[in-house]
Amino acid sequence: MEQKNQDQPYIEQDSAAAAAPAKSAKNETWEWIKALVIAGVLVIIIRWFLFSPFIVDGDSMRPNFSTGERLIVNKIVYDIRSPKRGEVIVFHAPEGKDYIKRVIGLPGETVKVTGDKVFINGQEIDQPFIKEAIEQANKDGHPYNTLSDYPETKIPDNEIFAMGDNRPNSKDSRAKSVGFVPYDKIVGRAEVIFWPVSKISFIHF
Repeated sequence: MEQKNQDQPYIEQDSAAAAAPAKSAKNETWEWIKALVIAGVLVIIIRWFLFSPFIVDGDSMRPNFSTGERLIVNKIVYDIRSPKRGEVIVFHAPEGKDYIKRVIGLPGETVKVTGDKVFINGQEIDQPFIKEAIEQANKDGHPYNTLSDYPETKIPDNEIFAMGDNRPNSKDSRAKSVGFVPYDKIVGRAEVIFWPVSKISFIHF
């Protein structure tokens, strides 16, 4: 009897020791599941509400952006403030595509395009983003912008006038099929070029 009583505690300890690893494994598995679910939710939030990738398709923003380049678009910046002149944006175009263009005119302003010159409220604006392209074209004996002039027009409230950097080859607000871009059609502001690796850079500072 004494020997049997002495053996009993050892049997109980062996059972508890076997159960502990199983319980620990279940806890670890559950922690991994929770971590993956949280990570998935964060990816969805970031992808759909904060930032989104965008692939440049076409030459309308050359020489600053080229076909195949991949960008990160900030989708919340314009929920905080309005677009500013010179910013590069992505917006839903009337034909069902997403366009990448540069903000040139703001709501309530008048805009006019004559050759390579752009006038806002009657004053010519600087265009440092295409300065070299204009100078090179002038050296070659022709204007950079070879499309028709755009007559002075007032931009409606809550809309912007956008143009591609490749002025002679850009379907933008100058075209009747595109026109002014309403705020609610703007996807966001292009922030970073992340591909190809050789072109990694911030677009806005």
